[in-house]
Amino acid sequence: MPSLRQLRVFASLARHGNLGDTAQEVCLSKGAVSQSLGELERRLGTPLFDRVHPHLKINEQGRLLQPLAKEIVDRVENIRHLFDGGGAHVGHLKIGASQTIGNYLLPSLLARMQQTDIAVEIQNTYDLCEMVGHFELDLALIEGANHREDLVSSAWLDDEMLVVAAPHHPLAQAGPITPEHLAECDWIVREKHSGSREQFDTELAPLVAPKGRLLVLNALEAVLSAAENNLGLTFVSRLAVRQRLASGQLVKLDLGRRYTRRLSLVWHKKKFHNALMRSFIDQLRRLEMQE
Repeated sequence: MPSLRQLRVFASLARHGNLGDTAQEVCLSKGAVSQSLGELERRLGTPLFDRVHPHLKINEQGRLLQPLAKEIVDRVENIRHLFDGGGAHVGHLKIGASQTIGNYLLPSLLARMQQTDIAVEIQNTYDLCEMVGHFELDLALIEGANHREDLVSSAWLDDEMLVVAAPHHPLAQAGPITPEHLAECDWIVREKHSGSREQFDTELAPLVAPKGRLLVLNALEAVLSAAENNLGLTFVSRLAVRQRLASGQLVKLDLGRRYTRRLSLVWHKKKFHNALMRSFIDQLRRLEMQE
């Protein structure tokens, strides 16, 4: 039977892929980490990693063990926190958020959970789902669609998408705006696999069939800055442009209808929800979209 220490070392190695980071996390020497892994592999009668110096790459047998080992380690931590006086807010979570959520929704939530050690990874929706699928994240908050069958996707908040422009853009003071008007404009969009880009490709691109330049940027702030400098129209979350609309740096174009999207929480189907994760999700559920 594997020991708890061996499973803790294995879970850390599966996440980091190298001895040094794991040794630091579990407070052991690199030699002790290597020895612990060797003992675990001998007990199970199979290698769990492919040795690709200087990294360890988890193999198929290791991937089978990973969710079980992570669950056991999490459950033991959960027991410890029940009796250490810290309550559900004490512990460690590694979460991911896409750019709009990470920049404009997450900070207010993190301020309520300052006792909790939370590491945040900001990436696009596709990359976040991949990280959750490989147990590199406990949970992700995404704007686009989940593409993996091994993840649970749970509806969270509704978000409104706007077409915005610089105040001196020709359409900023125009009358009724038609798809033909939009088609003649330059557009600024996020990279493929981002939630905002998915929304643009499915909702607006078929309607307006852009004929102008398509400027692709992989950072939300870069997109907004480009729009402020009149490099084109952009299709973004109301959350991201609320302050710029209020200050007059950008203006909303009236298209005669509302565009909305669903923000979601995703986690692995085999992920154990300890008290900390349950508390965090509960706080997320209580968070209301700000107008």
